[in-house]
Amino acid sequence: MRAPGSELPILFEGVSVEANTVRILSDVSLALAAGMPTVLIGPNGSGKTTLLRLAMGLLAPSAGRVTWGGRDRTDGRRLAMVSQRPVMLRRSTFANVTYALGAAGAAWRGRGTRARGLLAQAGLLTQSDRSARRLSGGEQQRLALARALARDPEVLCLDEPTASLDPANTRAVEEIVTTIAASGVKVVMATHDLGQARRLAGEVVLLVGGLVCERSPASQFFSDPATSEAAAFLRGDLVI
Repeated sequence: MRAPGSELPILFEGVSVEANTVRILSDVSLALAAGMPTVLIGPNGSGKTTLLRLAMGLLAPSAGRVTWGGRDRTDGRRLAMVSQRPVMLRRSTFANVTYALGAAGAAWRGRGTRARGLLAQAGLLTQSDRSARRLSGGEQQRLALARALARDPEVLCLDEPTASLDPANTRAVEEIVTTIAASGVKVVMATHDLGQARRLAGEVVLLVGGLVCERSPASQFFSDPATSEAAAFLRGDLVI
């Protein structure tokens, strides 16, 4: 049975999104359930970020319905999102995390211990006193993950989290994401990197032109894609 108050599954039922007469998503029906990471792939402009924003409750569909654990609304307390370029607060690395803990409603007593634990998980404990805005891009992304985990999320949405990072920092972020997923947090990630999708995905959702073209377990998607669009995308062909 689903635990009371669970955000999962997140269901998209015939969801479409339009902006200024432009159709961004078209009739998407999809279930995001507990388990291995769901990785969204597809060309730029295919609707990956829009789908993540819908899952977070940050955007209302133009048509169709999104539900969280059978409810029509979410308060967002067990949802967290990290974008490609997170904004760092003008304070120390440690204070960025304690601020996130306070915003999540964590008791004052114990915030410091919890913050240090999250920074250690992100490999940033030795950077605690450093200005967050002076961290490298990879360190800032790891700090963004630590802040997201301060919410104790059930679902973590990641929007191209390593798009601008070098291989070493990409590996560091991926290791954190793998640990997060293994702890039971549902990870839903958009990426343009097929190698990353192979490394992290439990299942793959291919979006093309706002449509879900294919959804399948990662092993099946990469070894035996069911659609011509997926086969073309894996070959590196232009898919529109």
